Amino acid sequence: MFHGVVPPLCTPLTENGEVDTASLERLCGFLLDAGVHGLFVGGSTGEISQLTDEARATALRTVVGTVAGQVPVLAGAIDTATPRVLAHARAAQESGADAVVVTAPFYVGVAPPETRAHYRRLAAALDVPLVAYDIPSNVGRKLSVDLLAELAHDRLIVAVKDSSGDLESFQRLLEATHGTGVACLTGSENLADLALLRGAHGVVPGLGNVDPHGYLRLYRAARAGDWAAARAEQRRLTRLFGITTVADPARVGPISAALGAFKTALVLRGVVDRPDTLPPLLPLTESETEGIAAHLADVGLLPEADARN
Repeated sequence: MFHGVVPPLCTPLTENGEVDTASLERLCGFLLDAGVHGLFVGGSTGEISQLTDEARATALRTVVGTVAGQVPVLAGAIDTATPRVLAHARAAQESGADAVVVTAPFYVGVAPPETRAHYRRLAAALDVPLVAYDIPSNVGRKLSVDLLAELAHDRLIVAVKDSSGDLESFQRLLEATHGTGVACLTGSENLADLALLRGAHGVVPGLGNVDPHGYLRLYRAARAGDWAAARAEQRRLTRLFGITTVADPARVGPISAALGAFKTALVLRGVVDRPDTLPPLLPLTESETEGIAAHLADVGLLPEADARN
């Protein structure tokens, strides 16, 4: 179930901050037409920490309905404590998600035995497959390879989404979970080729919202063993990832810069209607939008004339 290119969806918003279901349906169609292997709703790229429970549910129902079984739909069940995560996971299961994606607990400062208990309780309580999500930049701690290997060998998780950017740790994870059937997916936009070379089963790139075709070309080249083509595509995608650095860091944080860039690029590409993000994230400026347009034109995703206008 878990392989290939699985973009973590942006959540398009209306002017009033509600989920723009029409734009979200178009985004799903854009990605499905490109040939993605799955969709991840409610991850960091989807602004999961800012969405209300109602908005989470609306986004997931929209994606499940649009996908209609064509590819697996993964749903983020991300929160601070096990009971809250369990409630989100059960809601996702009822809405038709094929798997739920869960980080370690955060804010409360848990120790490793508590993280282990968190995943074991969830696995025991749920009928839907469980994906472990390692994103230390947001959670504040890394999921250890030993814990993930234990969960894999005990058949409590079906996949790991590794957004740590630590290739050495990822290699050890691949070796420690070998033979368990657990898929190891990288969330790194810029290390996708190297992760695939080391044996990753797939990629979960936020930038895949903007350029799914590029990541599919990279993945297919890697599967074919054409590493020169994979490296060339990765270099192009790394240039495109420069959109996440366009915003002024004195004005907005890195999350605003990245998510604002993804959504702005999707507007420029005609996929969604608005580039809005949820507070406290601030919108990008007109000059920053022009910078993103220039990046799109540089990699062939926007005619140069459009970039200038």
